[in-house]
Amino acid sequence: MSALRKNIADMAGYVPGFQPEDAASYIKLNTNENPYPPSPRVIEAINAEVGEGLRRYPDAASRMAREEAGRLYGFDPSWIIMANGSDEVLNNLIRAFAGEGEEVAYIHPSYSYYGTLAEIQGARVRTFGLSEAFEPQGIPERYDAKLFFLTNPNAPLGFTYSQKYIADLAGRLSGVLVVDEAYADFAEETSLELVRSLDNVVVTRTFSKSYSLAGMRLGLAIARPEVIAALNKIRDHYNLDRLAQTAAAAALSDQEYFRGCVAKIKETRAWFTAELEKIGYHVIPSSGNYVFASPPDRDGTRVYQGLYDRKILVRHFTDPKLSHGLRISIGTKEEMERTVQALVEIGPGR
Repeated sequence: MSALRKNIADMAGYVPGFQPEDAASYIKLNTNENPYPPSPRVIEAINAEVGEGLRRYPDAASRMAREEAGRLYGFDPSWIIMANGSDEVLNNLIRAFAGEGEEVAYIHPSYSYYGTLAEIQGARVRTFGLSEAFEPQGIPERYDAKLFFLTNPNAPLGFTYSQKYIADLAGRLSGVLVVDEAYADFAEETSLELVRSLDNVVVTRTFSKSYSLAGMRLGLAIARPEVIAALNKIRDHYNLDRLAQTAAAAALSDQEYFRGCVAKIKETRAWFTAELEKIGYHVIPSSGNYVFASPPDRDGTRVYQGLYDRKILVRHFTDPKLSHGLRISIGTKEEMERTVQALVEIGPGR
């Protein structure tokens, strides 16, 4: 162990949401998974791909999936890279732009895995807090960080930054602004147009949430072709297997099914938010497939345990900025009705 790099030995590592072995016995609202199955086209395409072709390597360039994404988002495929989950792109962006000791920044609270990835690289991590109105604080007027990660919509809180704010922030950075749009399909706006107009903006997306493919580990990034070319030098040369590439292309092609699932989740999100407010919870208006809600007594631990005892999993964070509340993924209407009933039973606390 003495041969380990010191930063690896010292770091804590990222802790993902709890995945119980008997997940089927829970209402699982802790990892922002989609409650609906993937498009039937995905299942058909995967079934058709299984067979003799699996003995051959996949297309190293993931051309079919990139072309489908290009048609959907209006970009030439040279502006798109496919990834083994959006986490692979986030990791490779740090590897491409931030050397040891150079600065990587993000808003806290947001996706803390940015910090873990930067620590692995040996980069310095700087975080900026939020005001009560969710406005980032303390970012210099001219900031020389190599990378700035902005989660939009914010996770775990759910609010969004305006496109004007994002464009203004990009103009203040000498480095690259990565807009992590893991939940953008549940929101009203996207930063894709900023990729065209600003040369230091990168947008990342995942298939885990809106496309119901968390089990496939699929993501992508859209950026200037020179950025994509750099990321292609770094990635595993066969980073997506044949089934994943097939699933990605099929999912992107079925926008009617996709829009239907997203609409159901947004409708249930609005209903659940209203029900929580009726029983005294404070709910931050959300543009994701989750809400961040605080009970009247601001004791998130108490409510988390009460839900856990009733076989309902939600996400509770020990971070002092978040421990007063819970991030609750939006499941089916029936699952959310049972969650509201459980919260009523648990009560408001003191």
